[in-house]
Amino acid sequence: MAGHGDPPEGPPEETPDGQPPGGDDEYRSVVFDESFVRAARLQEFSARERMTDRERAVRVRGPRSGTVSHGFRNGPRQLLALFVLIALAFGTAVYLGFRQPYRLQSGARSVAELRTTVVPLVPAGPVPGGTPAALLARSPAAHFATGAEGIVFPRTVERTEDFSEGQIRMALAIVRDYLVASSLNADVLAGRDREPVRALLDADQIPEFDRTFAATSATAARVPAGWLVAFDPARVRQVAGATRVHGSLDYRQAADRSLEVTSDHTFVYALRPAGPAAADGASLFTVRREMRFRFDREDLDKHLAQVVESQVAAGPEPCSARAGGTFAPLLAGSRAPSGGPAGLDPYAPGPLSGQLCAVLTTAAPGSAAG
Repeated sequence: MAGHGDPPEGPPEETPDGQPPGGDDEYRSVVFDESFVRAARLQEFSARERMTDRERAVRVRGPRSGTVSHGFRNGPRQLLALFVLIALAFGTAVYLGFRQPYRLQSGARSVAELRTTVVPLVPAGPVPGGTPAALLARSPAAHFATGAEGIVFPRTVERTEDFSEGQIRMALAIVRDYLVASSLNADVLAGRDREPVRALLDADQIPEFDRTFAATSATAARVPAGWLVAFDPARVRQVAGATRVHGSLDYRQAADRSLEVTSDHTFVYALRPAGPAAADGASLFTVRREMRFRFDREDLDKHLAQVVESQVAAGPEPCSARAGGTFAPLLAGSRAPSGGPAGLDPYAPGPLSGQLCAVLTTAAPGSAAG
């Protein structure tokens, strides 16, 4: 007789491996109690419900009231973890911002106005004339390089506390580009274009640059010479290829943790009158420019410069040369009264004098020959 719970035909025969026929018994210990069934997400429709026209045989059950899903239970923990991650990221950003070596100590980016000093140099006698080659050969500029070749980097460049060697070389390259644009560009020298210089300025200095060239007052008329070298094309014509340049570049890290580059260069131009002139009617005009530039990280990234200071000595020209933003060279054979008791040699190293006008010494081209 079959035991209780066995089928009428008796217990099933075992397979050779000791398992009942028809499959394994790994699920025999699993009990699908009532709570398990009620918690199922999928529920089969009843016979009455299946008689209706339904596309699916099961329904998806929502969570029972009074129960909380696993994902919802973990929600607060996930939100807390997300909050902690955001706080850490924000704190890291703030920390790195305060540690940024290129940020000015004031915490706010500021660009100072350009400080400019221009000293006209008057000749002690008539301005000598001749061919450009002959004049240059007899001048202290005889050994100067031609054009941009005279603007060279320091022999060695070493990193500072906050600026790498590559960043310093970038700053030196920007200064070199500025000097070429403002002292050697033919269109800038002829007064036809200022954009090559303007394009290299920090954006915060451009309004000052534009105001400088828009000014008409006598006190502001000579300030443009602090930004660039320009001649009146109605009076003067530059001899192409005859410009000689000599000077130096240096750098240091300033107290506000910006990078400063100083340039000290003498530019010698061969000039002729704007109209028809004899082949030997040229004369030399010398411009000594001492400039100081400042850079922060933003300037280096954008290949721009802040021009902080510009000291210029130029001649031969009269002390009264104050009209317009261009230089007023005295050409071959011209004379001018002495500008004062002291002389100034634009070829000599060292700081420029603070005089408003000075005599061009005999060591410089354009001076009288006795």
